[in-house]
Amino acid sequence: MASAEPLHDSISSADVSHIRSSRIPPAIYLLGAAVFAVTTSEFMVAGIMPSLSSALGVSVGEIGYLISYFALGMTIGGPLATALLLALRVRNKAAFLWLLGLFVLGSIVTAIAPNYGVMALGRIIQGISSGGCFGIALTICASLVSSNRRGRAVSVVLAGLMLSPVVGVPATAMIEQSFGWRASFWSVVVLAALAMTVVAIGVPSAKHDGSADLRSSLAALRNGRLWTAYLTSSLIIGATFAAFSYFSPIFTQIAGLPEGVIPILLAIYGLANVLGNLVIGRFADRFTIPILIGGLTILAFALATFALFATIPAIAIAAFITIGLFGVTMNPAMAARVMRAAHPDPMVNAVHSSVITTGLAVGTWAGGLGIDAGYGLTAPLWVGFALALAGLLSLAPRRARRLS
Repeated sequence: MASAEPLHDSISSADVSHIRSSRIPPAIYLLGAAVFAVTTSEFMVAGIMPSLSSALGVSVGEIGYLISYFALGMTIGGPLATALLLALRVRNKAAFLWLLGLFVLGSIVTAIAPNYGVMALGRIIQGISSGGCFGIALTICASLVSSNRRGRAVSVVLAGLMLSPVVGVPATAMIEQSFGWRASFWSVVVLAALAMTVVAIGVPSAKHDGSADLRSSLAALRNGRLWTAYLTSSLIIGATFAAFSYFSPIFTQIAGLPEGVIPILLAIYGLANVLGNLVIGRFADRFTIPILIGGLTILAFALATFALFATIPAIAIAAFITIGLFGVTMNPAMAARVMRAAHPDPMVNAVHSSVITTGLAVGTWAGGLGIDAGYGLTAPLWVGFALALAGLLSLAPRRARRLS
């Protein structure tokens, strides 16, 4: 790893001129590949729950907590890890490699875990490193393109996140079925190590400009516009996952679809995520606020339609796909708004990732609370609808200023 130098840095002017001459720098695709590796690990547990439950001698519910441990590490540990690297004044690229190295270590722990406790520890380590990786990846991404192309560049990085449920999670499930659950976890170790290698070789090193440290990064968080942007992002993700987390029982128990259709719907939803992310990414820089307003309006409409017509499979499926097209796919616009509200600092981006993860957890929890309270399986959809409306309200002050 490189020696300790300032984490927040800028590419030299000669490098910037060269990098920005291309439409999307190849280095940004490499960052997307790294995000794909860490995100695949986050969601892979969902595809191998029965095997893990049997191997570790715990219930399926306890295996589900492994996803929560990852999210907990990401939410709390990600910003703390970023703060430590800022305090040590480590360059962006070196910091990213250190965090990927920590992720590889956590992945090895999960692969060799002899019991549930060790597995949980490995998942927490993975989450901590993942949260930091997201923040620094977006910071490096922003430094490689001009400010008016950040949304599009971010969409390429986030394509790694969108592809992981479509490609990564099914692949790890197939490996588990053929070679066992440990092989599935070892495949993530190999994938993460490969990501480290390509980032080390293909992402340009940045030149220290001496302008940032932990104090200035924390100062950047004392920004009302930034926290308003964070709130909108959290509500968008909360609204989406309030519905997505419970789509399977809604389709099988209310719409009456067979369980065999669920993987097909999941694949279609994933493809909708990828398509929506790439399309929105092309326009996120020029139409940031209109995209957020329009997207939230469509999302709210789709959630209400899903809830009202959940018993009609064709309408329910159409609404579900619409949620896939206009939910998490607003990520490029969300990131572009945050980067306009504050300098694209590693801490700013790490906290954004943390806030998004919090929104995911709150949306899922509130949806389950509605079901447990006796409001039925469509309760999460109405929770999502309410969160989408709250997201629109969070944009109202901005809209009153004529979308400036």
